[in-house]
Amino acid sequence: MEDASYHHFEDDGAIPNNPTLPVIIYPGAFKENPEDIESVFIQNKWTNSWTNGVFDYHHYHNNTHEVLGVKSGSATLQLGGESGQAFEFTVGDVVILPAGTGHKRLSASEDFQVVGAYPHGAEPEIKTGKLDERPEALEDILDAPLPESDPVFGEDGPVLNNWS
Repeated sequence: MEDASYHHFEDDGAIPNNPTLPVIIYPGAFKENPEDIESVFIQNKWTNSWTNGVFDYHHYHNNTHEVLGVKSGSATLQLGGESGQAFEFTVGDVVILPAGTGHKRLSASEDFQVVGAYPHGAEPEIKTGKLDERPEALEDILDAPLPESDPVFGEDGPVLNNWS
């Protein structure tokens, strides 16, 4: 996807982020059809989906990657932990977070909703950057299985071309 952007965040001492895989953002991927987000994710083997908001505190998933597609509204999310970066997301935007990537909602419209899903239907563990989580979390991040397909583009796409 031409418009895809890639972002790498360093370990900030609390939120490890991912040492090798970049965050990938597809702006407006579902702008015309946000109601299709969940079915496309499922079709592309990113399952265990849910629809809700994003926590208002820094957290990450040590054992799996995550995709978020904005179904309605808009929000500012901080990616990468306290020293990360704020991004504006609106209807149809998709962000793919490699295991370990911190994310937090800074603000959102009242109607903000995302569809979230995980490759292979993984059950995400939620970590918040506590010191006692780190040793095991760091190993888990490196062991998180790579997805078989891109959540938006399936058998071809930036995830498969950039995460290897």
